[in-house]
Amino acid sequence: MEEQERNASFFRFEDLRLYAKATDYSSWLVRTIAEPQSKREKILVESFCRSSFDISLNIAEGSARNKTQFEYYLKIAKTAIRECVVFTAVAKDCGLFNDEAYEHSRELLMELTRMVGALIISIQRSTGTRRRDNDEREERDNFATPIEDDDTLNQIDTNF
Repeated sequence: MEEQERNASFFRFEDLRLYAKATDYSSWLVRTIAEPQSKREKILVESFCRSSFDISLNIAEGSARNKTQFEYYLKIAKTAIRECVVFTAVAKDCGLFNDEAYEHSRELLMELTRMVGALIISIQRSTGTRRRDNDEREERDNFATPIEDDDTLNQIDTNF
């Protein structure tokens, strides 16, 4: 029995609910999305599926790293989630998703976004790297102003 317990947690990321939700999303997508009828639709479907796989892949890769690197990989996973939001809209417009699949995809992606965000905050709290709200607000304001020179670009923290 002890050997079974060790095997169950050998790949720690498999114990994360977030990882399970992300793989469930990819599986659902592969089962749900309509068969592409053209070369353009095939490219869309392949890209959409790849982005959905990237969510789980980045969670898995990041979990094997230190906390700072794990946070970085989780942010990349959030990027993949946002890509899936875009692909969801395009899939609906192209007829690859019906209204029900479109809404379900968006709900799952919102849930994944919340889960990734919560894990990032948890990591930041455990490492003491969580910035204060004022610092985050100031950083957002920096992105709203035009970049004037290379020195300004170097001052902006792009890890959000």
